[in-house]
Amino acid sequence: MFNFETGEVLLIDKPYRWTSFDVVRKISNTLKFKKIGHAGTLDPLATGLLILCTGKKTKEINNYQDAEKEYTGELILGATTPSVDLETAVENHQSIAHLTTAQILAATQPFMGIISQTPPLHSAVWIDGKRAYEFARKGIEKEVKPRQVEIKEFELTAINLPSVQFRIVCSKGTYIRSLVRDFGEVLGVGAYLAALRRTKIGTFDVQQAWQLEEFIEKIKK
Repeated sequence: MFNFETGEVLLIDKPYRWTSFDVVRKISNTLKFKKIGHAGTLDPLATGLLILCTGKKTKEINNYQDAEKEYTGELILGATTPSVDLETAVENHQSIAHLTTAQILAATQPFMGIISQTPPLHSAVWIDGKRAYEFARKGIEKEVKPRQVEIKEFELTAINLPSVQFRIVCSKGTYIRSLVRDFGEVLGVGAYLAALRRTKIGTFDVQQAWQLEEFIEKIKK
């Protein structure tokens, strides 16, 4: 079924708490084949669609990285965390009793279209030759430069305070944690990301993806 040397585009549903590189390494070690890479990093606490390319198909990685992405997830209003997700402890609790559904829905509007966004310090962006999270984990403050991204859709699919579920369609380079952080700031109560799943990359859907262990068993056979 597969010709990894000629090149394959593999769709994997990344498990919770695995890094994107963990997935690449697992498949590479199983195949005993080193020419393999992924198109677009997912945070360890995120799940969902990860595209891997092998052999000659690795030349196409940039095409998939540049594609539009869709995410679904859950954010929590009324508190923050240093990493803007559950990797670090919840802090800065604030009352959300005054918030109305109309206010919460309206708070999505400033983020539609092309916006300037600053990635979180707990991220994989490069600063002074190191990943930003390397500084963050040592408590070292570093300036992270803003970037332009495009938010094409920002839909709130359920509001059960303090939980808000959402669906986002965005350009490459968008940090959903940054969007959640800034959304909480617009409402004046803070927010952090409780769950995130990448559901689409370009025309590919996570429903087409292999479960990692299922794929490993397949290629072993």
